[in-house]
Amino acid sequence: MTFFAMKRTASAVLIGLAVAGLSSNAWAGIQDYEFQLVQPEIKQGNAAVIAVRLVDKRSGKAVPDAVIFAQRVDMAPDGMEMMAAPIEAMPSTEPGVYRFKAQISMVGGWRLSLGAKVQGETGTLENKLVFKAVP
Repeated sequence: MTFFAMKRTASAVLIGLAVAGLSSNAWAGIQDYEFQLVQPEIKQGNAAVIAVRLVDKRSGKAVPDAVIFAQRVDMAPDGMEMMAAPIEAMPSTEPGVYRFKAQISMVGGWRLSLGAKVQGETGTLENKLVFKAVP
């Protein structure tokens, strides 16, 4: 191999490593996503509707088609974590918005805990969102 061929090979390797290093920062990670409450206050009742939006924090855009496999609602913000309420997923009315029906029996502070898989990402997204139940 000639000196010039070795120099070209070395240059190609260095360029390849640089491009690989730059492109790895361009990929999203599970930490780039978060759930956000659509409304911070929810009307108390047996069929209270809680809506959350899944957002890509880098772009601010809503993310559809996540698989939510865990949901829990409890009164942890008011010091009553053991007071959990039944909750179930409802059909979505817009892409990136996820809705739940819960039995919110008391006014006060409540916490919605979610576990989800985001399409195309590895890892599990876990968020805890605090809202206020009002009469």
